[in-house]
Amino acid sequence: MEITEHIDALRRQGDLLAAAAERAGLDASVPPCPAWQVKDLLRHTGYIHRWAARHITECPDTVLDGPSEEDILRGGAADPDLLVWFRAGHAALVKTLSTADPGLVCATFMDAPSPLAFWARRQAHETAIHRADADGASGVRPQYDPDFAADGIDELITGFGQRRKYRPSADHDGGMQVRATDTGHAWHLAAQDGRLQARREPPGSDPVGPAACTVGRSPVSTTSWTSKASVAGSTTRLVPAATATAPHALNWTGWPVSRAL
Repeated sequence: MEITEHIDALRRQGDLLAAAAERAGLDASVPPCPAWQVKDLLRHTGYIHRWAARHITECPDTVLDGPSEEDILRGGAADPDLLVWFRAGHAALVKTLSTADPGLVCATFMDAPSPLAFWARRQAHETAIHRADADGASGVRPQYDPDFAADGIDELITGFGQRRKYRPSADHDGGMQVRATDTGHAWHLAAQDGRLQARREPPGSDPVGPAACTVGRSPVSTTSWTSKASVAGSTTRLVPAATATAPHALNWTGWPVSRAL
């Protein structure tokens, strides 16, 4: 996806998140994040939007530190003004990304074609995942464009999965293929000596290299499913259905799909 497509997705997902939060009510519980109410979701995501925008406007050399999650949830606007505050931060982030210099240089925390491409993509999916959380507060199952959903899975596998803090156990090696059944996107993952190697595979191709199992699922349903990763302490398995047959090294928990860091 192009930068402009990610910014458009960010705009739409933020609007849908706000609408879902308004529909559910600020005091509604958020099932994927059991310790949270909708008001906490808005304060967290509203903070992340402002934090992300600062990287574009301030161009720091390192990723900006921030307050603790507890402090974030105590911040933001008072409850009566919270939706207005959230919408203002979301709109400001969209504008900041839309008007940014494509050649800007600033800190990121995953590989990307450019810093602007990184922040546009990360915030599009950050917001989309939290939109699923907001929908869940009123019992609605969110729907996503299949290609956008597959892009989110790609970010999870090739981005978050490569970070040191999410390396699998060194006790077990193995391989697994993940395939999006309605777009044809596919990825091969291998764990060896505590390191994760991930690669994209051409649509329709046969797996290259050993795989203990192949998991096929619609990227739309998988994106909604992985929204159960929580900043409030709960975790998710990337591919729960594979846990009986996949090597333990590939049975990760706690990948923070819904976190910025």
